[in-house]
Amino acid sequence: MAGGDATFFGHPRGLSTLFFTEMWERFSYYGMRALLILFMTAAPAVGGLGYDAGTAGSVYGLYTFGVYALALPGGWIADRLIGQRRAVLYGGVLIALGHYCLAVPFMPTFYAGLLLIVVGTGLLKPNISAIVGDLYQEDWAKRDAGFSIFYMGINLGGLFGPLVCSWLGEPRAGATWVNWHYGFGAAGVGMTLALIQYVAGQRHLRGAGELKQDATQPGQVDRAWCQFYAGLGAVIALGAAGWALSRTGTFSMADVAESVFYVVAALFLIYFAVVILFVARDTVERQRLTVCFLLCLGAAMFWSGFEQAGSALNLFTRDLTDRTLFGTEITAGALQSVNPILIIILAPLVGMTWVGLGSRNPSMAVKFGLGLVLLAVGFLVMAWASMSLVDGKVGMQWLVATYFFHTVGELCLSPVGLSSMTKLAPSRLVGQMMGTWFMGAAIGNLVAGLVTRFLPQTETVEAAVANGVQLFGTVAVVAGATGLVFMLFSGPIRRMQAGVN
Repeated sequence: MAGGDATFFGHPRGLSTLFFTEMWERFSYYGMRALLILFMTAAPAVGGLGYDAGTAGSVYGLYTFGVYALALPGGWIADRLIGQRRAVLYGGVLIALGHYCLAVPFMPTFYAGLLLIVVGTGLLKPNISAIVGDLYQEDWAKRDAGFSIFYMGINLGGLFGPLVCSWLGEPRAGATWVNWHYGFGAAGVGMTLALIQYVAGQRHLRGAGELKQDATQPGQVDRAWCQFYAGLGAVIALGAAGWALSRTGTFSMADVAESVFYVVAALFLIYFAVVILFVARDTVERQRLTVCFLLCLGAAMFWSGFEQAGSALNLFTRDLTDRTLFGTEITAGALQSVNPILIIILAPLVGMTWVGLGSRNPSMAVKFGLGLVLLAVGFLVMAWASMSLVDGKVGMQWLVATYFFHTVGELCLSPVGLSSMTKLAPSRLVGQMMGTWFMGAAIGNLVAGLVTRFLPQTETVEAAVANGVQLFGTVAVVAGATGLVFMLFSGPIRRMQAGVN
């Protein structure tokens, strides 16, 4: 076992370094995310940008899309050029700079900050997980337990980030000392603490996360750098073209987001068609890769609903929810902490349920279907809540119930999907299949931002009720129907797994 003596809950000391680094990084990410769309849609009189819901949702969707999509080049850069350890360090620096840019009340620094966070997270997120795995080498049993501890750090950060950042940044009655940029600055402080923790504890990582020997050959390094600069040049050219089009006034942010969705969705389908039809070497590989495609498609559908927690549901919380508790107004962003609280409570229970079922443990298709159905149930709750708006604002219990169903759905679907990609893909394609899994999450996040334009309007009660029922009801029907299809065809999908369970 690499990484030194077992001194952190019986695990390598390096795990503690990665645990607290990831905890503070997630504190900064979820803390800032809780404020992002609220800040963009808030009136300039209270320090916001004054964007309409459609524009703000498009910016939010593009931002969260980029965070997941750049995990692909982030992993490639680490594998070919700098190693995971330096990728995490450089990514953390960029994330911290991004949050501090958001803390400056100036429009150019707002977009610069989002861009820095996207690039930084693309470097940090996939590679810190890779270092965790590198700590254990062949000790698979302890490796799984180590990842469980590591994921607890993710949820602790996700729990406290929204509470602290929204408390400091979200305007509310009687709190004259708060400011949006204080909240963004607090996220930057969180990322700075992550960097301090990471640098101070790097010695405990030993050889984990270093650039692999076979990637350091001069010819390979030169080719990799050429590919990197070519890709960077293409991105800059596309960015310049988009900026030029936006200056004409005929190409809105919503147009950009929709165009990105159509292009990426088309590339996603083309990629899988090529892999299944031409890259697969035999029938078994072709069938298993088809299952990978179906799971990625289901994941994209799930995340397009689940990630509305930071967009449409966040705005519903602010505008249409009575957030008074014991005479005190709770910030809208604070409800973003409900999901990680439920994850911490429910994850062991769900895990024990699967183990307890033994041979009756549902197949991966059934678990995916169950996750999507539970997502649909959560949105049916929101449609019901929208109908209750005729009496004014609704209580927070509606959102808590929704997040409960969504969290259980996440626990049914997300761990199964990650595990299934590694089991079903041929060894030579495992990295690519993991990349497509993250791309499915990226597409889902983009859709979650785009649907914000259909959020209930508050001009009239009738409009709020009609729009809420239409938006949340439509999401519920689509997610529920997809989940039922997974369940109905679980038998054929299991046979296509060709022995992989």
